[in-house]
Amino acid sequence: MQSTQNLKEPSLPHAWADLQAETKGSDWLEPEAHRLAFADPEFLLRRETRGIRFQLEMLKPDLAQVEAGIEHTVVVFGSARFIDRAAAQAQLQIAQKIGQAQDIAKAQALVRNAEHYENARVFAHLVAQSCSCLPKAEQLFICTGGGPGIMEAANRGAQEAGALSVALNIALPHEQHPNPYVTPDLSFKFHYFALRKMHFMMRAKALVAFPGGFGTLDELFEVMTLVQTRKARPVPILLFGTAFWKSLINMDVLLQEGTISPDDLQLFHYVDTPEAAWQAICDFYQLNVPK
Repeated sequence: MQSTQNLKEPSLPHAWADLQAETKGSDWLEPEAHRLAFADPEFLLRRETRGIRFQLEMLKPDLAQVEAGIEHTVVVFGSARFIDRAAAQAQLQIAQKIGQAQDIAKAQALVRNAEHYENARVFAHLVAQSCSCLPKAEQLFICTGGGPGIMEAANRGAQEAGALSVALNIALPHEQHPNPYVTPDLSFKFHYFALRKMHFMMRAKALVAFPGGFGTLDELFEVMTLVQTRKARPVPILLFGTAFWKSLINMDVLLQEGTISPDDLQLFHYVDTPEAAWQAICDFYQLNVPK
């Protein structure tokens, strides 16, 4: 395994350098010794003040959600690379005109996976519409990572139902902008993955994982581990798309090899329709909502 990394370089990037890279040309980011400590970005972004930044990333989204009356969420995870059916069909038509086999295959995959986008959109709409008649203290709100793909679809479905939705976005080397369907006052950006994932769990009353990549798997197994180890209360963990999940992960192998207990297979359930996913959540909490 070859690497060009220097052993002496820190494992974590310097937050000040990251912020400067994002905000080139901003005069307010220039260092100034006379500036008040709590108004000095260079000071707040030092390695020594990382603990303070942890606290701030914990506090800012929490206070905003309290003020908006967001206490219970349904978290939707999934690939950022899926697009809606109309856009996928348009790309396929373009690829077919060009005639390159690789482009056609890629476009066909987009069309196939657009069904997941549409299902996430319908599911979020169903949750938002059903919860609109519940008492405020019992309402569930859609929460996503705020990016494109499945995240966009879920925020879009909630918006189309006239409901608020939450986005917990993350600063990445290739900038991930919040999708246009998030409620603006509930669109938050994180530097630390750990704090972002904690916020997902703080209000989550259910997790719905659509097909996705490394990020989706990371978030899914984080939640499953927290519930398995009783660091979090049990919540419905729904794997949307039985064929995808069973072809990707053979959970029975873990049981056969003794790395999990039989009861651990009850931590999650497979679903294949938006209605089945919402019904599983309603049954878990005995919610009386109109069908």
